[in-house]
Amino acid sequence: MKKVISSADAPKAVGPYSQAIEKNGVLFLSGQIPLDPLSGQIVGNTIEQQTQQIFKNMNAVLSAAGYSLDDVVKTTVFLTNIDDFATVNAVYGRYFTTEAPARSAVAVMALPKGAMVEIEAIAIK
Repeated sequence: MKKVISSADAPKAVGPYSQAIEKNGVLFLSGQIPLDPLSGQIVGNTIEQQTQQIFKNMNAVLSAAGYSLDDVVKTTVFLTNIDDFATVNAVYGRYFTTEAPARSAVAVMALPKGAMVEIEAIAIK
């Protein structure tokens, strides 16, 4: 049976989807954009600030499910400007300091609400 995961410390879904779904010890986190959980507005004017907010949001959802960043095995990073990859990579490396998960990074034309970056993740207990 699948379990819907929701955290008040992370932004509410901006569409018909869940913050995360857990099934059989695997947690699938929906893509996080840099939204403030209270206002629903984008946080940060720089790619670094936006990436940091995404990790705050990811941590909130992971925690609500009883997981942590150490349980993340795969991420996908979506960037509206591939030239921001090095900056995102530097911030990303501060959160995944040991045994970094597998990762894909792709450039996209646009993201919801004008975000510069979005990150989705899969975690396993």
